[in-house]
Amino acid sequence: METSPRSPKITIIGAGGFVFPFRLIGDLVSFPALRSSTLCLMDLSTDRVHRTATAARALVDHHGFDTQIIETTDRREALRDADFVIITFQVGGIDSYRHDVEIPRKYGVDQTVGDTVGPGGVFRFLRSVSAYEGIAADALELCPNAQFINYANPMAMATGFLNAKGIKTIGLCHSVQGTTRMLARTLDVPYDEVSYVSAGINHQAWLLSFKRGDEDLYPRLKEIMSSRHVRGAAANDLSQDDGDHSEAAEVSTNYEGGNEQVRTAIMNSFGYFQTESSHHASEYLPYFRKDAETILEYIPERWDYYEICLAHDEQGDINEQLDRLKNALEPSVEYGASIINSVVTGVPSVVYGNVPNNGLISNLPADATVEVPCLIDHNGVQPVAIGDLPPQLAALNRTNIGVQLLAVTAALTGDRENVFHAVALDPLTAAKLTLDDIRSMTDELLVAHSDLLPTNLRPEPAATPAARPQLQTV
Repeated sequence: METSPRSPKITIIGAGGFVFPFRLIGDLVSFPALRSSTLCLMDLSTDRVHRTATAARALVDHHGFDTQIIETTDRREALRDADFVIITFQVGGIDSYRHDVEIPRKYGVDQTVGDTVGPGGVFRFLRSVSAYEGIAADALELCPNAQFINYANPMAMATGFLNAKGIKTIGLCHSVQGTTRMLARTLDVPYDEVSYVSAGINHQAWLLSFKRGDEDLYPRLKEIMSSRHVRGAAANDLSQDDGDHSEAAEVSTNYEGGNEQVRTAIMNSFGYFQTESSHHASEYLPYFRKDAETILEYIPERWDYYEICLAHDEQGDINEQLDRLKNALEPSVEYGASIINSVVTGVPSVVYGNVPNNGLISNLPADATVEVPCLIDHNGVQPVAIGDLPPQLAALNRTNIGVQLLAVTAALTGDRENVFHAVALDPLTAAKLTLDDIRSMTDELLVAHSDLLPTNLRPEPAATPAARPQLQTV
């Protein structure tokens, strides 16, 4: 039975980020039950959090809401008595991200994203561990019952670590929403007539079913995608994608829907469609980035997230977003605000979230972080048990779960060898490099990120590796 909602305290840690935290604020106040909330915006940068808070106040003032906006650089103040905590930060910013992509590229491991898997994903996670540990310690003291919502990549590693520290965390992404909308558009089927079930791991979940009423859409999907996305075909004339996927694209872009040779090949080989773009999917498996020629056959137009991040106009982006939300206040495709609304009001919703496995997918490791449908209501996040994945899909997932679990183990134990193990077991890295080269690359990344790593993972001075020649980037 629905009850009268109370006004929650919703904290956003990393609220000074460009566009995305403000888009989440727009989502939150799109729900009437959340318009009297206290939104506590926390960031280490006074200027950046003030920029987001200023835009947030302009938005709620424009619509006449009584939302309370608090800005702070004090994490403990932000966490005290919070009901919900949203994590959106990246430790080290663009300067650290540069190491994540440029050092592996020097060795021959070319990542178009490099924030979720592979050497880039491992080190993005490890340099965030100290921040996660501090947040977890404060939260267990100041808001032990808060529901955490993690948007930070690498999703599986970060969410798994926070849950291991005793923080009730669901990790959220937009790949399921984006992919299913793209496929409905491809088939010219109204999205509200489509039903589907997806499960796996973040960015490598699988559409186990895709239907319109009683009609199985997979036969037509395979036919259309196979005829449209042929290996070696030239790039289509596509609009550029700016990396902000909180809004569902209505046309194919150079990120998603335009050149889908990779995901089409995966579907034709393993039977099911993967929920993350062909650019990113090519990093998860060893088949598509073996050399410059193969990359161009599968991905004729490069999409490079690091370059996109370099080009962002943060103030211009947030002003554009503010103008749009003043004119049309409606939630984006992100799940975060709908989770909070369902917990507060009891009105149920279903989201796809990243949660501890614990048998939800029975042929994946129990300690993995999996992405499955979750029912949300007054009782909180209730993941749905899937049972076994088709065995070939579980096998593909396990190749990346091993990397994720070893990185989390390194963070929990301080064993630097597990960092090397995590990088060495990455499928793309293993396909490109010898173990000696992986060791050298890992050592170089440890040195580059040393100041941000937990103390027990920092390398000894003698570990500084010799410089490698710069290899050509595709």
